[in-house]
Amino acid sequence: MENYMKAKGRIFDIQKYSIHDGPGIRTIVFLKGCALRCRWCCNPESQEFDIQTMMFEGKEKVMGYDVTVEDVMPAILQDTFYYNRSGGGVTLSGGEALLQPNFGPHLLHACKDYGINTAIETTGFARWEFIEKYLPYLDYVLMDIKHMNSAKHKEFTTQPNELIHENAKRIAESGMVDLTIRVPVIPTFNATPEEIYDIAMFAASLKGVKKLHLLPYHRLGQGKYDGLGREYKLDGIDLIPNEYMQELLEVAKKSGLECQIGG
Repeated sequence: MENYMKAKGRIFDIQKYSIHDGPGIRTIVFLKGCALRCRWCCNPESQEFDIQTMMFEGKEKVMGYDVTVEDVMPAILQDTFYYNRSGGGVTLSGGEALLQPNFGPHLLHACKDYGINTAIETTGFARWEFIEKYLPYLDYVLMDIKHMNSAKHKEFTTQPNELIHENAKRIAESGMVDLTIRVPVIPTFNATPEEIYDIAMFAASLKGVKKLHLLPYHRLGQGKYDGLGREYKLDGIDLIPNEYMQELLEVAKKSGLECQIGG
């Protein structure tokens, strides 16, 4: 692109001062659209690429707006002091940021022009030719591996997992980024020692991967489903006790990876 600052994309939020989406203090840019429909998704307003209206605190709220890279950069540049002091930067999230390949890589490119550290949170469910556009401008990839069984993965997310696992291998083998594997730990889906062990061993098999984060199930986004007129399919599912999460953590550590809860 001749002037990538004019590249257009669709986002639904910019969150500042985050400490859970990569190292240091970060600004998170949330992109619209995702191919998965995970039952536990805490950002259901991110799933549709279309601009939507959601009821929020009794009022209609428009979810999604179109921007250019040039539009987004001022909000990012406001906090360069905090990035520099903390080792932080910018993280693209979603939705699935890989599904806007004519915007996401250009936004990352602009960040790199200013010396800003970059990361992406991703399901990994995208065509490889899309992913290749992002890698030159990324420092960190935080990638979900949700299950090793493709049928169960499809039951809970609407998509099989073969493409995701293949992309994880290719990203790792590229050697271009620091890849961390994340596991949303979801009751009725993957919250057993056997399932967590299998995922951890797969993560350990990926070239250069050293870290695994277990993300405990929460219901923070449940109210958004009501606001969108949608059913929350995990209604009534209990949270995971801290003691049991510690047990799963010990199981994951058997892989030899640096494992933690959260992150």
